[in-house]
Amino acid sequence: MANNISPQAFVDRTAKIGNDVTIYPFAYIESDVEIGDGCKIYPFASLMSGTRLGKNNMVHQGTVLGALPQDFDFKGEQTILNIGDDNIIRENVVINRATHSNGQTIIGNKNFIMEGVHISHDTHIFDNCVIGYGTKIAGNSEIHDYAILSSNVIANPGVRVGRTAMVQSGCRFSFDVPPYIVATHNPIEYGGVNSTILTNGGIDIKIQNHIANAYRLIFNGKTSLFDGINQVIEQVPQSREIDHIIEFLRTTKIGIINKN
Repeated sequence: MANNISPQAFVDRTAKIGNDVTIYPFAYIESDVEIGDGCKIYPFASLMSGTRLGKNNMVHQGTVLGALPQDFDFKGEQTILNIGDDNIIRENVVINRATHSNGQTIIGNKNFIMEGVHISHDTHIFDNCVIGYGTKIAGNSEIHDYAILSSNVIANPGVRVGRTAMVQSGCRFSFDVPPYIVATHNPIEYGGVNSTILTNGGIDIKIQNHIANAYRLIFNGKTSLFDGINQVIEQVPQSREIDHIIEFLRTTKIGIINKN
């Protein structure tokens, strides 16, 4: 299908535009930008150099994609923001491209990024995540599949949020949030297993109980994280979910919430 590009939009002649793309008046598309098939770019959205958009993304008013990284190590290199398919990016979102040419900021597929979110350089948002109003995610962070960050969450540099975890509104954190849990309060703490999302995802109640037992050993035991992991291995029946928890905990570089 033909594109629908308003003559009142600025689109650099070298930008690569797919098929069936709509670009509304007053959008701004720089050079070295790629826009995949079926995307919609709404008025006053800006796609800066280094932005790569996959298919069927919606970029709403006032959003800036591929903004220069807010990092003192940035020296003007040509770097990338790589966005997958079927994302909804709402108004006034800012997503920075990477700091160095050997890195990328990555947004996966089917994410819903709400108004006023800021995602900093070299962060990786996986697939099917929800990032709530006004949330700020600092550089070099990872938000894994199906994670939910509610409104006005502050994620400090280098943190990971595990798959299907939920961080409740207003939380601030500087350590990893493990998979399948609810994180709540300030200071942030473990608030139980995210049973609603696990049930909606088809996770059997028996497996949910095993997950709860694993985190009881991790968070309620008077042991180190290392010893807690060993107790989970010894005492909790193996499953794909338990294996994933163990792997996530073993690979933390900065520690997890409640264990520091």
